[in-house]
Amino acid sequence: MKITYTGIKQELSPKLQAKLDTKFAKLSKLLEKRGEIEAHVVVTTVRHLHKAEITVPFYEHQLIGLGSDADVFTALCEALEKLETQAVKNRGKWREKHRRKDVPAAKPAPEAASGRAAASGRKAAPDREAAPVNVFRVNHHQERKPMTLDEAMLEMDQKRDYVVYRDAEKDSVTVLVRRRDGHFDLIES
Repeated sequence: MKITYTGIKQELSPKLQAKLDTKFAKLSKLLEKRGEIEAHVVVTTVRHLHKAEITVPFYEHQLIGLGSDADVFTALCEALEKLETQAVKNRGKWREKHRRKDVPAAKPAPEAASGRAAASGRKAAPDREAAPVNVFRVNHHQERKPMTLDEAMLEMDQKRDYVVYRDAEKDSVTVLVRRRDGHFDLIES
Protein backbone atom coordinates (compact mmCIF):
# COMPACT_ATOMS: atom_id res chain seq x y z
CA MET A 1 0.00 0.00 0.00
CA LYS A 2 1.38 3.38 -1.00
CA ILE A 3 0.75 6.05 1.61
CA THR A 4 1.09 9.78 0.91
CA TYR A 5 1.06 12.16 3.86
CA THR A 6 0.01 15.79 3.60
CA GLY A 7 0.00 18.40 6.36
CA ILE A 8 2.10 16.70 9.03
CA LYS A 9 4.50 19.38 10.21
CA GLN A 10 6.41 17.34 12.76
CA GLU A 11 7.75 13.92 11.92
CA LEU A 12 6.41 10.98 13.89
CA SER A 13 8.87 9.02 15.99
CA PRO A 14 10.11 5.75 14.44
CA LYS A 15 8.22 3.76 17.07
CA LEU A 16 4.90 5.48 16.30
CA GLN A 17 5.56 5.28 12.56
CA ALA A 18 6.11 1.48 12.88
CA LYS A 19 2.78 1.12 14.75
CA LEU A 20 1.04 3.17 12.09
CA ASP A 21 2.61 1.06 9.33
CA THR A 22 1.33 -2.17 10.93
CA LYS A 23 -2.18 -0.72 11.08
CA PHE A 24 -1.96 0.25 7.40
CA ALA A 25 -0.65 -3.25 6.59
CA LYS A 26 -3.72 -4.76 8.28
CA LEU A 27 -5.95 -2.46 6.23
CA SER A 28 -4.13 -3.33 3.02
CA LYS A 29 -4.83 -7.05 3.59
CA LEU A 30 -8.54 -6.22 3.57
CA LEU A 31 -8.45 -4.00 0.51
CA GLU A 32 -5.69 -5.16 -1.83
CA LYS A 33 -7.41 -7.71 -4.03
CA ARG A 34 -7.18 -5.86 -7.33
CA GLY A 35 -3.63 -4.61 -7.08
CA GLU A 36 -1.81 -2.03 -5.02
CA ILE A 37 -3.87 0.69 -3.39
CA GLU A 38 -2.89 4.25 -2.56
CA ALA A 39 -3.93 5.86 0.70
CA HIS A 40 -3.99 9.64 1.02
CA VAL A 41 -3.55 10.97 4.55
CA VAL A 42 -4.35 14.63 5.16
CA VAL A 43 -3.72 16.12 8.60
CA THR A 44 -4.95 19.61 9.43
CA THR A 45 -4.28 21.46 12.66
CA VAL A 46 -6.66 24.01 14.13
CA ARG A 47 -5.25 25.52 17.35
CA HIS A 48 -4.38 22.38 19.35
CA LEU A 49 -6.71 19.93 17.59
CA HIS A 50 -5.39 17.64 14.85
CA LYS A 51 -7.88 16.35 12.30
CA ALA A 52 -6.87 13.34 10.23
CA GLU A 53 -8.60 12.30 7.02
CA ILE A 54 -7.60 9.09 5.25
CA THR A 55 -8.98 8.42 1.78
CA VAL A 56 -8.65 5.02 0.07
CA PRO A 57 -10.20 3.97 -3.27
CA PHE A 58 -12.24 0.77 -2.94
CA TYR A 59 -13.87 -0.75 -6.04
CA GLU A 60 -15.97 2.07 -7.55
CA HIS A 61 -15.97 4.59 -4.68
CA GLN A 62 -13.81 6.16 -1.96
CA LEU A 63 -13.60 5.08 1.66
CA ILE A 64 -12.98 8.01 4.01
CA GLY A 65 -11.94 7.75 7.65
CA LEU A 66 -12.02 10.82 9.87
CA GLY A 67 -10.44 11.26 13.28
CA SER A 68 -9.63 14.18 15.54
CA ASP A 69 -7.62 14.48 18.74
CA ALA A 70 -5.03 16.65 20.42
CA ASP A 71 -2.40 14.03 19.52
CA VAL A 72 -1.58 13.40 15.84
CA PHE A 73 -1.01 9.67 16.31
CA THR A 74 -4.32 9.18 18.15
CA ALA A 75 -6.19 11.08 15.44
CA LEU A 76 -4.59 8.90 12.76
CA CYS A 77 -5.43 5.70 14.66
CA GLU A 78 -9.05 6.80 15.08
CA ALA A 79 -9.33 7.53 11.36
CA LEU A 80 -7.79 4.13 10.53
CA GLU A 81 -10.26 2.31 12.79
CA LYS A 82 -13.20 4.02 11.10
CA LEU A 83 -11.73 3.22 7.70
CA GLU A 84 -11.30 -0.42 8.65
CA THR A 85 -14.94 -0.77 9.76
CA GLN A 86 -16.07 0.80 6.47
CA ALA A 87 -13.87 -1.58 4.51
CA VAL A 88 -15.23 -4.65 6.30
CA LYS A 89 -18.83 -3.48 5.82
CA ASN A 90 -18.41 -2.61 2.12
CA ARG A 91 -16.52 -5.82 1.40
CA GLY A 92 -19.35 -7.82 2.97
CA LYS A 93 -21.90 -5.93 0.86
CA TRP A 94 -19.87 -6.55 -2.27
CA ARG A 95 -19.63 -10.26 -1.49
CA GLU A 96 -23.36 -10.61 -0.95
CA LYS A 97 -24.11 -8.71 -4.14
CA HIS A 98 -21.73 -10.69 -6.32
CA ARG A 99 -22.05 -14.12 -4.72
CA ARG A 100 -23.88 -16.62 -6.87
CA LYS A 101 -27.28 -17.63 -5.57
CA ASP A 102 -27.36 -21.00 -7.38
CA VAL A 103 -24.22 -22.51 -5.90
CA PRO A 104 -24.60 -26.30 -5.90
CA ALA A 105 -24.54 -28.08 -2.58
CA ALA A 106 -21.26 -29.59 -1.49
CA LYS A 107 -20.80 -33.18 -2.58
CA PRO A 108 -20.44 -35.74 0.21
CA ALA A 109 -17.20 -37.60 0.74
CA PRO A 110 -16.82 -40.68 -1.50
CA GLU A 111 -16.81 -43.15 1.40
CA ALA A 112 -19.97 -41.58 2.86
CA ALA A 113 -21.82 -41.86 -0.45
CA SER A 114 -20.69 -45.45 -1.02
CA GLY A 115 -21.56 -46.32 2.60
CA ARG A 116 -25.10 -45.03 2.14
CA ALA A 117 -25.44 -46.87 -1.15
CA ALA A 118 -24.14 -50.11 0.35
CA ALA A 119 -26.44 -49.77 3.36
CA SER A 120 -29.51 -49.29 1.19
CA GLY A 121 -28.45 -52.04 -1.22
CA ARG A 122 -28.68 -49.94 -4.36
CA LYS A 123 -26.47 -47.78 -6.51
CA ALA A 124 -26.11 -44.14 -5.42
CA ALA A 125 -27.31 -41.48 -7.86
CA PRO A 126 -24.69 -38.69 -7.80
CA ASP A 127 -26.86 -36.18 -9.70
CA ARG A 128 -29.71 -36.47 -7.19
CA GLU A 129 -27.44 -36.06 -4.15
CA ALA A 130 -25.78 -32.90 -5.49
CA ALA A 131 -29.04 -31.05 -6.24
CA PRO A 132 -30.64 -29.17 -3.34
CA VAL A 133 -34.07 -30.40 -2.28
CA ASN A 134 -36.96 -27.96 -1.93
CA VAL A 135 -40.20 -28.88 -0.19
CA PHE A 136 -43.29 -26.80 -0.92
CA ARG A 137 -46.37 -27.09 1.28
CA VAL A 138 -49.67 -26.92 -0.60
CA ASN A 139 -52.91 -26.54 1.38
CA HIS A 140 -55.42 -26.82 -1.44
CA HIS A 141 -56.62 -30.35 -0.69
CA GLN A 142 -60.06 -29.18 0.49
CA GLU A 143 -60.78 -27.28 -2.72
CA ARG A 144 -60.37 -30.31 -4.98
CA LYS A 145 -63.26 -32.66 -5.55
CA PRO A 146 -62.88 -36.37 -4.84
CA MET A 147 -62.07 -38.67 -7.80
CA THR A 148 -62.61 -42.26 -8.70
CA LEU A 149 -59.78 -44.55 -9.81
CA ASP A 150 -60.75 -44.16 -13.48
CA GLU A 151 -60.73 -40.35 -13.26
CA ALA A 152 -57.30 -40.46 -11.60
CA MET A 153 -55.95 -42.65 -14.44
CA LEU A 154 -57.29 -40.15 -16.98
CA GLU A 155 -55.76 -37.28 -14.98
CA MET A 156 -52.31 -38.88 -15.12
CA ASP A 157 -50.61 -38.06 -18.40
CA GLN A 158 -47.41 -39.40 -19.96
CA LYS A 159 -45.20 -36.89 -18.13
CA ARG A 160 -46.37 -37.74 -14.62
CA ASP A 161 -45.48 -40.93 -12.81
CA TYR A 162 -47.98 -40.51 -9.97
CA VAL A 163 -51.20 -38.75 -8.94
CA VAL A 164 -52.30 -38.00 -5.40
CA TYR A 165 -56.05 -37.66 -5.03
CA ARG A 166 -58.92 -38.03 -2.59
CA ASP A 167 -60.89 -41.19 -3.27
CA ALA A 168 -64.61 -40.54 -3.77
CA GLU A 169 -65.73 -43.90 -2.37
CA LYS A 170 -63.57 -44.12 0.77
CA ASP A 171 -62.92 -40.36 1.32
CA SER A 172 -59.23 -41.02 1.96
CA VAL A 173 -56.02 -39.85 0.36
CA THR A 174 -54.85 -42.24 -2.36
CA VAL A 175 -51.72 -42.33 -4.52
CA LEU A 176 -51.69 -43.89 -7.98
CA VAL A 177 -48.15 -44.70 -9.16
CA ARG A 178 -47.09 -45.80 -12.65
CA ARG A 179 -44.45 -48.55 -12.51
CA ARG A 180 -41.64 -48.91 -15.06
CA ASP A 181 -43.26 -51.95 -16.63
CA GLY A 182 -46.38 -49.91 -17.48
CA HIS A 183 -48.64 -51.25 -14.73
CA PHE A 184 -49.97 -49.21 -11.81
CA ASP A 185 -49.69 -49.40 -8.02
CA LEU A 186 -52.49 -48.03 -5.83
CA ILE A 187 -51.51 -46.83 -2.35
CA GLU A 188 -54.40 -46.11 0.01
CA SER A 189 -54.21 -44.44 3.39
